[in-house]
Amino acid sequence: MSVFALLDPAVHLAHDAVAALAAFLPTALAVVVFTLCVRLALHPLARAAARGHKAQARLAPRIAELRRKHAAQPEKLQSALAELYRAERVSPVAGCLPALAQAPFFSVMYRLFTTPDDLLHHTVFGVPLGLHVGAAHGQGQLLVFGLLYAALAGVGFLSFRSARRSVTDPTAPGAALMPYLSFGTVLFAALVPLAAGIYLLTTTAWSVAERAWLHRGSRPRQPLAVQPAR
Repeated sequence: MSVFALLDPAVHLAHDAVAALAAFLPTALAVVVFTLCVRLALHPLARAAARGHKAQARLAPRIAELRRKHAAQPEKLQSALAELYRAERVSPVAGCLPALAQAPFFSVMYRLFTTPDDLLHHTVFGVPLGLHVGAAHGQGQLLVFGLLYAALAGVGFLSFRSARRSVTDPTAPGAALMPYLSFGTVLFAALVPLAAGIYLLTTTAWSVAERAWLHRGSRPRQPLAVQPAR
């Protein structure tokens, strides 16, 4: 049995909810509304992640200083970081656990919008929701996919800017690369049906707006420059 098959009961419930919305809304709009409802229900987890991120930002200058001080001594660095987190009563994964808790919900949404069912036979501007871009034909269908990818790229750019501003420790491994992952949704959308692309656009737009709201008025403190010895 596939691991994803374990999600089937939840997928069926999600399908019934979208189908109920589609009874009085266009199916594509029903996908958007259902996605927004799920994200609203998960908002408390996002708030917990934001609190963890702010705690990390508060400690960022001290973490960067420890990384410089123990750059050649990984064991001492890990020990010093553990002591700092313990003294400040901050978990190093405080901002990650809420995001991981959301993963099962997103897996259900992904399976719902990529598994063939009666919902995916509906159309948006004449394009079936179950259609992949590789099977699109005619200018009309290609235009719909092009608009979707352009919107995803625009949201990805906003997410990229936000991610660059929110880097708490520029010296951490991969810190410079992480913001560029914001554009990954455009590439991923090219591999899934139109319905999943609409879901991706909705959920990433929510994420950008939610992050801006939760981090409004705050900017990460920049590590203090080390003065050269005289």
